[in-house]
Amino acid sequence: MFSPRDIYGVVRPRTVEEVRETVRAFARTEGGPRLQALSTGRNWGLGSREPARDSVVTMELQGLDAIRDLDVEGGWAIVEPGVTQLRLAELLDGTDRMLNVTASSGHTSVLGNIVDRGVGLRRQRTLDLAGLEVVLPDGELLRVGWWPHGEHPGAVNPQGLGPSPLALFTQSDLGIVTAGVVRLLPRPEAQCVLRLGFDSGRLVQAIDELRRWTAQGLVSGVLKVYDTVSTQSYGGHADEYLAHLCVSGTERSVAAVSRVLGEEAGASGLFTRVLRSDEHPPADDDMVAQAVERLYAGDPSRNETMLRSAVGQDADRVDTEGGGWLFFLPLIPFTGRAVARAQELLAQVHAETGVRAGSTINALDADVVDLVVSFRFPRTAPDARRAHRALDRTYELFAEAGFHPYRLDSDHHQWVDRLSGDPAARAFVRRLKQTLDPRLVIAPGRYA
Repeated sequence: MFSPRDIYGVVRPRTVEEVRETVRAFARTEGGPRLQALSTGRNWGLGSREPARDSVVTMELQGLDAIRDLDVEGGWAIVEPGVTQLRLAELLDGTDRMLNVTASSGHTSVLGNIVDRGVGLRRQRTLDLAGLEVVLPDGELLRVGWWPHGEHPGAVNPQGLGPSPLALFTQSDLGIVTAGVVRLLPRPEAQCVLRLGFDSGRLVQAIDELRRWTAQGLVSGVLKVYDTVSTQSYGGHADEYLAHLCVSGTERSVAAVSRVLGEEAGASGLFTRVLRSDEHPPADDDMVAQAVERLYAGDPSRNETMLRSAVGQDADRVDTEGGGWLFFLPLIPFTGRAVARAQELLAQVHAETGVRAGSTINALDADVVDLVVSFRFPRTAPDARRAHRALDRTYELFAEAGFHPYRLDSDHHQWVDRLSGDPAARAFVRRLKQTLDPRLVIAPGRYA
């Protein structure tokens, strides 16, 4: 229930050449509508397939769904925008490589999430990006970053030689991405997921302790902490904060580090319970723990249960029939004080609007947390208005606190100038747009 845009039509190319032909046709037209490309359109909570601006023709790229190449030994795959994370993950099953998957539906686009700079269970997904194939606004096709050539592709080198244009085409309206080289992670020989509960009164101390473990290399991948509201949104029953820590490596290293973490948790006196997945598997009705354990192993097959719990529908019916769902995605420091401050701001939003948000901490490293703030609401007009007021207020309060979003929804594209820092840098990007796309063939997006 974001603001609807004027969409004049939809084109669904099936090949890269059809993408190029369509772009050329729009480039020959003066003053007409602009093209807005999307992958599978399942950008839930941020506007789904809704464009940021009016007067567009949507180019839906789910028909480009080829896995063009896969090199398990080299650790990369070439995929098109319609390739879903479930399909690629299933293809890798039984190999010594895995995909860095997200906690969203398995039916979401691998490439769409990467170019919007999403976050997986192992790391930020921009780190998975090695190269992109892009159609420019005049129809020219080029490949940036690293692209395998011939029988001896060599080692992956995303930056290449000289200035790298790879990042120009993430969160970008400078071209239309038709394929990408995605890096695949080594599959760990063993894994253990620890689930640690703690009371809200110990939030600051517990977060600082979790940060210490991360800084000292005891945690593999992205450490996750669900607050009570978020846990219940995804079908959990805990009345406490619940942290999920992955330990992966060899059998002996996993056993040793898991034991050390258990001892550290006990010595801290901060945690109400410490459960290991090898000793206490998730309960049958604990959808969050079951899904997270598999996600760390590159398996998104349990995500659909979490999705249905959150929005009440399967992936193909979320936009038409699912419950209301909004996201706010800031980066904040990985400190107990910053996390507590973020919770105070969400409590203020609740007090002012009556809408209570859930939040999930995703620790990207020892310094930075991706805080996923979610608002659930019934899809009625009054409830939607309240939820969107709450989202607007969250943008304002978090910006004042220096907690800036790293992804924007379709209604808040105007915040990009407010949050982007140096105006000269923004002007430089707009000069690039004017140079590459003087006829405005590609519609300005959420980050224009």
